[in-house]
Amino acid sequence: MARTQDEIRQTNVKKILQAAEQLFAEKGYAGASMGEIAQMADIPKSNVHYYFSTKKALYQDVLLELLEVWKQDALCFELYDDPRVVLSTYIRAKMNHSRNRAHGSKVWAAEVMQGAPILKERLRDNLYEWAKLKEAKIREWIETGQINPVEPSYLLYMIWASTQHYADFDYQIYLLNDDQPLDDLQFEKAVQSVTSVILRGIGLTA
Repeated sequence: MARTQDEIRQTNVKKILQAAEQLFAEKGYAGASMGEIAQMADIPKSNVHYYFSTKKALYQDVLLELLEVWKQDALCFELYDDPRVVLSTYIRAKMNHSRNRAHGSKVWAAEVMQGAPILKERLRDNLYEWAKLKEAKIREWIETGQINPVEPSYLLYMIWASTQHYADFDYQIYLLNDDQPLDDLQFEKAVQSVTSVILRGIGLTA
């Protein structure tokens, strides 16, 4: 059965975003070219420009797609009330994406470390309100005595730093693991360690 135009578009856009995510991570925004992205995606350069008129537009969409993925990781804050369940689920989701989408985490880190020159306004609108809602949930747990008092924003920063380390510094982990990526068992132990340390720090058991 012939694919519809919408299906073809979705497939091509996905391939372009994946290629762009990798090249932006490896070469930075300035170093990656639309031609290289087209070559990696195995799509004619003219078609890449058809979907994304400029490199800036493509870069913005890579970042915004990553933000949406991370928002999905945090849906557990809305689905559950138990802080142990919420935080354990959130940490595991963040760790899994650090393992499976390390390039994306590196692109995000590079943009933020430079003061978000490309995404500043859209990031301010998207990230600020989202984070404040998560902080409000943590504050509820504190007020009801479910967790030890902690500044909600600092707890989120700690989770982000601990989980995204496995993407942003994956080469360092590789180097210190005898030039090998973490295998499944090692990765599971890493997830459990991060979860245990963070939960125990706010008075919960893993």
